Amino acid sequence: MMPYASLADDFYVNMNLATEMELPSQRETILQYFEQVQRRYPTMRKFYCRDKRDYVLEEDKEQGRYRWAAVETRRLCSGQVNPGSLDEAVTQHRLVLDLAPAFLSISPLDCEALDVLFGFDFAFRGNHNALVAEALGVAPAFERFADLPGAKVINCEPSLTLAMDDECRTQVRIGMETRTNAFQVRTGEFNEEQLSVYVTARQYGSLDQDTTYVAALERLARLAREVVDACVVEQILKPLARTISLK
Repeated sequence: MMPYASLADDFYVNMNLATEMELPSQRETILQYFEQVQRRYPTMRKFYCRDKRDYVLEEDKEQGRYRWAAVETRRLCSGQVNPGSLDEAVTQHRLVLDLAPAFLSISPLDCEALDVLFGFDFAFRGNHNALVAEALGVAPAFERFADLPGAKVINCEPSLTLAMDDECRTQVRIGMETRTNAFQVRTGEFNEEQLSVYVTARQYGSLDQDTTYVAALERLARLAREVVDACVVEQILKPLARTISLK
Protein backbone atom coordinates (compact mmCIF):
# COMPACT_ATOMS: atom_id res chain seq x y z
CA MET A 1 0.00 0.00 0.00
CA MET A 2 1.22 3.51 -0.80
CA PRO A 3 2.62 4.84 2.52
CA TYR A 4 1.74 8.47 1.76
CA ALA A 5 -1.77 8.05 0.31
CA SER A 6 -3.55 9.20 3.47
CA LEU A 7 -1.28 12.16 4.22
CA ALA A 8 -2.61 14.58 1.59
CA ASP A 9 -5.34 14.91 -1.01
CA ASP A 10 -2.86 14.16 -3.80
CA PHE A 11 0.64 12.73 -3.82
CA TYR A 12 2.96 12.60 -6.80
CA VAL A 13 6.51 11.63 -7.72
CA ASN A 14 8.21 13.54 -10.54
CA MET A 15 11.58 13.16 -12.23
CA ASN A 16 13.25 16.00 -14.14
CA LEU A 17 16.49 15.83 -16.08
CA ALA A 18 17.76 19.24 -17.19
CA THR A 19 20.33 19.08 -19.98
CA GLU A 20 23.05 21.48 -21.06
CA MET A 21 22.26 20.98 -24.76
CA GLU A 22 18.89 21.13 -26.49
CA LEU A 23 17.07 17.84 -26.88
CA PRO A 24 16.15 16.52 -30.36
CA SER A 25 12.88 17.82 -31.77
CA GLN A 26 12.62 15.95 -35.06
CA ARG A 27 9.22 14.37 -35.62
CA GLU A 28 10.55 10.83 -36.09
CA THR A 29 12.78 10.97 -33.02
CA ILE A 30 10.05 12.27 -30.71
CA LEU A 31 7.46 9.78 -31.94
CA GLN A 32 9.81 6.81 -31.65
CA TYR A 33 10.70 7.77 -28.10
CA PHE A 34 7.09 8.11 -26.97
CA GLU A 35 6.10 4.92 -28.79
CA GLN A 36 8.60 3.07 -26.59
CA VAL A 37 7.09 4.64 -23.47
CA GLN A 38 3.58 3.73 -24.63
CA ARG A 39 4.66 0.18 -25.38
CA ARG A 40 5.38 -0.24 -21.67
CA TYR A 41 2.32 1.75 -20.55
CA PRO A 42 -0.43 1.29 -23.19
CA THR A 43 -2.91 3.47 -21.29
CA MET A 44 -0.75 6.53 -21.99
CA ARG A 45 -2.67 7.50 -25.13
CA LYS A 46 -3.02 11.28 -25.03
CA PHE A 47 -0.19 12.90 -27.01
CA TYR A 48 0.05 16.65 -27.63
CA CYS A 49 2.39 19.58 -28.09
CA ARG A 50 2.33 22.64 -25.82
CA ASP A 51 4.19 25.92 -26.25
CA LYS A 52 5.25 24.82 -29.77
CA ARG A 53 8.18 22.72 -28.51
CA ASP A 54 7.13 20.71 -25.46
CA TYR A 55 5.76 17.25 -26.21
CA VAL A 56 3.62 15.38 -23.68
CA LEU A 57 2.23 11.85 -23.43
CA GLU A 58 -0.18 11.12 -20.60
CA GLU A 59 -2.97 8.95 -19.29
CA ASP A 60 -6.56 10.06 -18.73
CA LYS A 61 -6.63 12.37 -15.71
CA GLU A 62 -10.29 11.84 -14.83
CA GLN A 63 -9.64 8.91 -12.51
CA GLY A 64 -7.34 10.99 -10.28
CA ARG A 65 -4.41 8.62 -10.86
CA TYR A 66 -2.31 9.02 -13.98
CA ARG A 67 1.13 8.90 -15.56
CA TRP A 68 2.71 11.50 -17.79
CA ALA A 69 6.00 12.05 -19.61
CA ALA A 70 7.37 15.06 -21.48
CA VAL A 71 10.24 16.13 -23.70
CA GLU A 72 10.96 19.87 -23.53
CA THR A 73 13.66 21.97 -25.16
CA ARG A 74 16.25 21.19 -22.50
CA ARG A 75 14.39 19.00 -20.05
CA LEU A 76 13.21 15.39 -19.91
CA CYS A 77 10.36 14.83 -17.47
CA SER A 78 8.29 12.00 -16.04
CA GLY A 79 5.62 11.94 -13.37
CA GLN A 80 2.96 9.87 -11.71
CA VAL A 81 0.07 11.28 -9.68
CA ASN A 82 -1.26 9.14 -6.82
CA PRO A 83 0.81 6.06 -7.74
CA GLY A 84 -0.06 2.67 -6.32
CA SER A 85 3.42 2.46 -4.77
CA LEU A 86 6.69 4.32 -4.77
CA ASP A 87 8.31 1.47 -6.68
CA GLU A 88 5.67 1.86 -9.39
CA ALA A 89 6.57 5.52 -9.87
CA VAL A 90 10.33 4.95 -9.78
CA THR A 91 9.98 2.12 -12.33
CA GLN A 92 8.36 4.56 -14.75
CA HIS A 93 11.16 7.10 -14.27
CA ARG A 94 13.73 4.35 -14.68
CA LEU A 95 12.22 3.44 -18.06
CA VAL A 96 12.34 7.06 -19.24
CA LEU A 97 16.01 7.37 -18.32
CA ASP A 98 16.80 3.96 -19.83
CA LEU A 99 15.37 5.11 -23.17
CA ALA A 100 16.98 8.56 -23.14
CA PRO A 101 20.51 7.71 -24.36
CA ALA A 102 19.40 5.62 -27.34
CA PHE A 103 16.36 7.61 -28.49
CA LEU A 104 17.20 11.18 -27.44
CA SER A 105 21.02 11.04 -27.56
CA ILE A 106 21.35 12.06 -23.93
CA SER A 107 24.82 11.39 -22.55
CA PRO A 108 25.78 11.23 -18.84
CA LEU A 109 27.99 14.20 -19.71
CA ASP A 110 24.98 16.28 -20.74
CA CYS A 111 23.46 16.70 -17.28
CA GLU A 112 22.83 20.11 -15.81
CA ALA A 113 20.71 18.67 -12.99
CA LEU A 114 18.72 15.53 -12.19
CA ASP A 115 16.04 15.67 -9.54
CA VAL A 116 13.34 13.57 -7.92
CA LEU A 117 10.41 15.47 -6.42
CA PHE A 118 7.87 14.18 -3.91
CA GLY A 119 4.82 16.47 -3.93
CA PHE A 120 1.89 16.64 -1.50
CA ASP A 121 -1.20 18.73 -2.28
CA PHE A 122 -3.87 19.80 0.22
CA ALA A 123 -7.15 21.28 -1.03
CA PHE A 124 -8.10 24.24 1.17
CA ARG A 125 -10.47 27.20 0.86
CA GLY A 126 -9.01 30.01 2.90
CA ASN A 127 -5.80 31.87 3.61
CA HIS A 128 -3.07 29.33 2.85
CA ASN A 129 -0.35 31.48 4.38
CA ALA A 130 -2.18 31.93 7.68
CA LEU A 131 -2.86 28.20 7.72
CA VAL A 132 0.84 27.37 7.30
CA ALA A 133 1.78 29.81 10.08
CA GLU A 134 -0.84 28.34 12.40
CA ALA A 135 -0.03 24.70 11.66
CA LEU A 136 3.76 24.94 11.64
CA GLY A 137 4.45 28.09 13.60
CA VAL A 138 7.05 30.68 12.65
CA ALA A 139 10.69 31.06 13.59
CA PRO A 140 11.08 32.40 17.16
CA ALA A 141 12.60 35.62 15.84
CA PHE A 142 9.35 36.32 13.92
CA GLU A 143 6.80 35.39 16.58
CA ARG A 144 6.21 38.95 17.83
CA PHE A 145 6.12 40.24 14.26
CA ALA A 146 3.27 37.87 13.42
CA ASP A 147 1.37 38.95 16.55
CA LEU A 148 1.21 42.66 15.70
CA PRO A 149 -2.33 44.04 16.30
CA GLY A 150 -4.50 43.79 13.18
CA ALA A 151 -1.82 41.98 11.18
CA LYS A 152 -2.77 39.26 8.68
CA VAL A 153 -0.28 36.80 7.25
CA ILE A 154 -0.19 37.16 3.46
CA ASN A 155 3.05 35.33 2.71
CA CYS A 156 4.41 32.32 4.56
CA GLU A 157 6.23 29.77 2.43
CA PRO A 158 9.01 28.31 4.58
CA SER A 159 11.78 26.51 2.71
CA LEU A 160 15.14 24.98 3.52
CA THR A 161 17.88 23.66 1.21
CA LEU A 162 20.65 21.39 2.45
CA ALA A 163 23.85 20.25 0.74
CA MET A 164 24.40 16.54 1.27
CA ASP A 165 28.06 16.43 0.22
CA ASP A 166 31.14 18.62 0.56
CA GLU A 167 30.96 19.76 -3.07
CA CYS A 168 27.28 20.76 -2.75
CA ARG A 169 26.42 18.72 -5.84
CA THR A 170 23.71 16.74 -4.08
CA GLN A 171 21.09 18.88 -2.41
CA VAL A 172 17.71 18.42 -0.75
CA ARG A 173 15.10 21.16 -0.65
CA ILE A 174 11.93 21.23 1.44
CA GLY A 175 9.54 23.97 0.42
CA MET A 176 5.91 25.01 0.17
CA GLU A 177 3.77 26.82 -2.35
CA THR A 178 0.71 28.71 -1.17
CA ARG A 179 -1.87 29.98 -3.64
CA THR A 180 -3.51 32.81 -1.72
CA ASN A 181 -3.03 36.42 -2.82
CA ALA A 182 -3.52 39.77 -1.08
CA PHE A 183 -6.76 40.47 -2.96
CA GLN A 184 -8.34 37.31 -1.57
CA VAL A 185 -7.24 38.17 1.95
CA ARG A 186 -8.58 41.71 1.57
CA THR A 187 -12.00 40.62 0.27
CA GLY A 188 -12.32 37.41 2.25
CA GLU A 189 -13.30 35.56 -0.93
CA PHE A 190 -11.28 32.37 -1.36
CA ASN A 191 -11.39 29.60 -3.91
CA GLU A 192 -10.56 26.02 -2.98
CA GLU A 193 -6.99 25.70 -4.22
CA GLN A 194 -4.00 23.46 -3.67
CA LEU A 195 -1.49 24.12 -0.91
CA SER A 196 1.65 22.21 -1.91
CA VAL A 197 4.57 20.74 -0.01
CA TYR A 198 7.60 19.74 -2.09
CA VAL A 199 10.61 17.61 -1.21
CA THR A 200 13.24 17.65 -3.96
CA ALA A 201 16.46 15.65 -4.05
CA ARG A 202 18.74 16.99 -6.78
CA GLN A 203 22.16 16.25 -8.22
CA TYR A 204 23.98 18.95 -10.17
CA GLY A 205 26.47 18.44 -12.98
CA SER A 206 27.62 15.63 -15.25
CA LEU A 207 27.46 12.11 -13.92
CA ASP A 208 30.59 10.27 -12.85
CA GLN A 209 31.99 7.90 -15.45
CA ASP A 210 30.88 4.80 -13.54
CA THR A 211 27.37 6.13 -12.81
CA THR A 212 24.25 5.78 -14.96
CA TYR A 213 21.15 7.97 -14.94
CA VAL A 214 19.17 5.06 -13.51
CA ALA A 215 21.62 4.60 -10.63
CA ALA A 216 21.55 8.35 -9.90
CA LEU A 217 17.74 8.31 -9.98
CA GLU A 218 17.51 5.46 -7.50
CA ARG A 219 19.94 7.17 -5.13
CA LEU A 220 17.96 10.42 -5.23
CA ALA A 221 14.64 8.62 -4.75
CA ARG A 222 16.01 6.88 -1.65
CA LEU A 223 17.30 10.17 -0.30
CA ALA A 224 13.97 11.94 -0.89
CA ARG A 225 12.07 9.17 0.85
CA GLU A 226 14.44 9.21 3.83
CA VAL A 227 13.91 12.96 4.22
CA VAL A 228 10.13 12.66 3.94
CA ASP A 229 9.99 9.87 6.51
CA ALA A 230 12.39 11.50 8.96
CA CYS A 231 11.62 15.20 8.60
CA VAL A 232 8.33 15.84 6.81
CA VAL A 233 5.55 13.40 7.71
CA GLU A 234 5.26 14.16 11.44
CA GLN A 235 6.68 17.67 11.37
CA ILE A 236 4.85 19.16 8.35
CA LEU A 237 2.25 16.95 6.62
CA LYS A 238 0.31 15.74 9.65
CA PRO A 239 0.15 19.18 11.33
CA LEU A 240 -1.16 20.69 8.09
CA ALA A 241 -3.78 17.96 7.72
CA ARG A 242 -4.90 18.35 11.34
CA THR A 243 -5.22 22.12 11.07
CA ILE A 244 -7.20 21.88 7.83
CA SER A 245 -9.58 19.34 9.39
CA LEU A 246 -10.41 21.82 12.16
CA LYS A 247 -11.33 24.64 9.78
